[in-house]
Amino acid sequence: MRLKMRVEQLTLRMGRKKVRCMKKVMTLVALLSLTSVGWAGTNREATDNRLDHAGAVLHEIMSAPDKGIPEEVLEHAKCVAVVPHLLKGGFVFGAENGRGVATCRTTNGWSAPSFFTITGISAGWQIGVEGVDLVMIFQGDGGMERLISSKFQLGADASAAAGPVGRHATADTDWKLNTEILTYSRAKGVFAGLTLTGADVRRDDDSTEAIYGHDIPTRTILRGEVPAPASAQSFLDAVRGAKRQAVASN
Repeated sequence: MRLKMRVEQLTLRMGRKKVRCMKKVMTLVALLSLTSVGWAGTNREATDNRLDHAGAVLHEIMSAPDKGIPEEVLEHAKCVAVVPHLLKGGFVFGAENGRGVATCRTTNGWSAPSFFTITGISAGWQIGVEGVDLVMIFQGDGGMERLISSKFQLGADASAAAGPVGRHATADTDWKLNTEILTYSRAKGVFAGLTLTGADVRRDDDSTEAIYGHDIPTRTILRGEVPAPASAQSFLDAVRGAKRQAVASN
C-alpha cells in the first residue's frame, strides 16, 4: 500500500515538473515569435527607407546642373542600381559596405526592385569614414546578366569603369562598347565617376524577404515577373524621371 502511494506521489511530482517545463518552453516559443515579428517589422521599415533614399539620391544627382548622368548613358542603361550612403573608410585601402536597390528595363517598363549588398576593397580613399552615395548603370545584356546572377565581382567578373558626367557623354564610345557597368559616387555634394574594382556584389536575402514576404529569385524580379510594391514607387519614379531630367537640363 505504501509502495503504491509512493509511486503515485512520484508520478504526481513528475507530472508537475513536466507541466512547468512545458510552460517554460511555451513562454520561450512565444518570446521568440515576438522577437521574429519585431525583427521582420524593423527590417521591412529599413528596406522601405532604403528605397525612398535611393530615389532621393538619384533625383538629387540628376537635378545638379551640368553634373548629372549624361542622357546618352541613361538611354542605353539596361539596369540602374543605387546604394544610398555606402559606408567607406580608411586611407589608401578602405572597406566599402552597403546595401542597395536595383531595377531593370522590361517590355513593360522598369521592373520591381531587387536588393543587393556590396563589400570590397578600394584604393585611394581619404582618411576617415564617411557616407557615399553610389550609382551603378548596367549596360547591355552582359551587364544585366551580371546583376541577375546575384553574385559577381566588379572588375573581375564584370567590366566596370567610372562613368562620364555632364549633360552629354563624350564622343569617345569606349564607355558604351567596352564597359558593362558604369559607376558613380557622390560625397559631400560632389558627384563624379568612381572606380570600384574588386568590390563584391551579392543578393540581399533579408531585404528581399522583408519586401516580398518570401524568397523570390533575382531573375524573376528583374525580368518583370513580380509586381512592384507600393513602397518602391518613389525609387521607380526617380529612375523613370532620370532621363527626362537629363533632357530638360540640356
